[in-house]
Amino acid sequence: MLWFLRGVRLRCWLTLATGLVECLFFTGVIYGWASLVFILKASGYFSDQCVNATGPNGTQYMDCSKQNELFSLVFTITVILQNFLSFLNGFFFDRFGTMASRLLAIILYTTGTLLIAFSHPEISNILFPGLACIAIGNSMLLLTNMQVGNLFDTHRSTIITLYIGAFSSSAITFLIIKVASERGISLHYSFFFLSACSIIHLMRTFILMPKRHIPYPLPEGYTYGMNCGQIKCNRSCLTKEAQRENIESVQGEEGIENATSEQGSPQQTPQTVSHYTNVLAYTQLGGILCAPLNGLIIDRSKGKLRAEGETEEESNLRSVVLSLFLTALQCLLFSICATIPVLPLQYLTFVLQVVNRAFSFGGTAAFINIAFPVCHFGKLLGVVNAVLSAVLLLQFPCIILVNEVLDGDPLYINIALCILCLATFIHPAYVYIRWRRLANQRRRSTQPPPNDENAFSGDNEDQPQDAPGSS
Repeated sequence: MLWFLRGVRLRCWLTLATGLVECLFFTGVIYGWASLVFILKASGYFSDQCVNATGPNGTQYMDCSKQNELFSLVFTITVILQNFLSFLNGFFFDRFGTMASRLLAIILYTTGTLLIAFSHPEISNILFPGLACIAIGNSMLLLTNMQVGNLFDTHRSTIITLYIGAFSSSAITFLIIKVASERGISLHYSFFFLSACSIIHLMRTFILMPKRHIPYPLPEGYTYGMNCGQIKCNRSCLTKEAQRENIESVQGEEGIENATSEQGSPQQTPQTVSHYTNVLAYTQLGGILCAPLNGLIIDRSKGKLRAEGETEEESNLRSVVLSLFLTALQCLLFSICATIPVLPLQYLTFVLQVVNRAFSFGGTAAFINIAFPVCHFGKLLGVVNAVLSAVLLLQFPCIILVNEVLDGDPLYINIALCILCLATFIHPAYVYIRWRRLANQRRRSTQPPPNDENAFSGDNEDQPQDAPGSS
C-alpha cells in the first residue's frame, strides 16, 4: 500500500511541476513583446514606415513613430483576440475536455511559432496572425492547467495564483530570445526551437493530464493520465477543485506599451531603450513570486474559524474582500506612477505592473470560482475577458486623441485613467457590504424570540386573584 500512495503522490507532483514549467516558459510569452520588438526593429520589420523628420533645433532624425504604432497594433490586436476568444475557449474546454482543448492549443501554438520563424521584413504583416495564434493557443494551455489545483487539498488558490504568476513571468522567454539574438543566434532558429517544444506539450497531454476534467470533489478511485489503471487518486492525498484562469489586464498592456513607445522617441538612445526593455522583462520574472501571495491571502482568510452559524456564502465573501481591496489599491498606484513622466520612476512602475497583473488575474479567477457555480467557470471567465477586449478597443480613440488633439502628450489621458481607477474600489466595497448584510441577517434570524413566558406571567398579575383559602 505504501508504494501505491507514493505512486499517487509522484503522479500528482509531476503534474504540478511540469505544469508550472509549461506556464513559466510558454503560456504568457506575448508579454515579453517589448523584448521581441527590439529584435524585429533591428531586423527591419515595418521599416518602410520610418521617414526623415526635422527636430525643434533643426536637426534631422528618423521618425519611426508609425513603425512603433504598428508594433503596438500587433500586440493590441493579439491581446484583444486572446481575451475575446477566451469565452469560446472556456466553452470548448467545458464541452470537450482537456485532451481535445490541449491538442487544439498545440496546433495553434505550433502554427504561430512557424509563421514567425518563416517571416522576414518584406512580409512583416505575418506578425499579426503569428503572434495571435501563439497567444490564443497558450491561453488555452493555461486554462487546462488551472484544474491541477484540484489535486491538492486546502492550497488550491495558492496553486492557481502560482500558475498565474508563472504565466506573467513567461515574458522571460522573449527576453532569452533577445539575449540569444545579441549573441548571434538567429530569431528564426529560436522560433523553430519553440515550435519543436510542441513535442513536450504533447507528451504531457497524454501522460500527465486527464482526457476530460479533474472533477470536484474527487471521487474515490479517480484516475487520470497514461496507465491510469495503476494509479488511483483519492481524497486522502488529493483535493478539491481549482479555477482556470486566462485573464489579461489592461494595466499589463499599459506597462509594455510604455516600454515599446519609448523606442520612437528621438531623445532615447538604443542603449537606453534596450536597458529599460531588459529591466521590464527581468521584473516580470517576479510574477511567479508575488502571484501566490494573493492565493495565500484568500486561503488564510478562508481557513479562519467561522463564527457560530456563519454560512458558506459568508465565508466565501469574507475571504476575498482583502484580496479585492489590495488589487484595487495596486491598480491606482500603478496608474499614478505611469502618469508621472520621470524615467527612473518607471522602475517602480514595472514592479507595480507585475504585482497588479498577478493579483488581478488570480483575484478575478478566485472570485468567479467562489461567487458562481463551478460548472460555469470557463464560460464566465471568458465573458470577463470578452468585456476586457471591448474595453481595450477604447485605446484606439485615446491614441487618436493624444496624437491629433493633445500634440502627443498623454498626460491628461493618464490623469483621466487614474480617476477611473478609483471606480475599482466599488467592487471590494460592494462585496464587504454584501458580507456584512448577510451576517446581520443571520444574527437577527438566530436571536431568541421575546420571552413570551414572562409576558404571559405579567398579564396574569393584572388578573384578579382568588382570596386565600377559597376553594
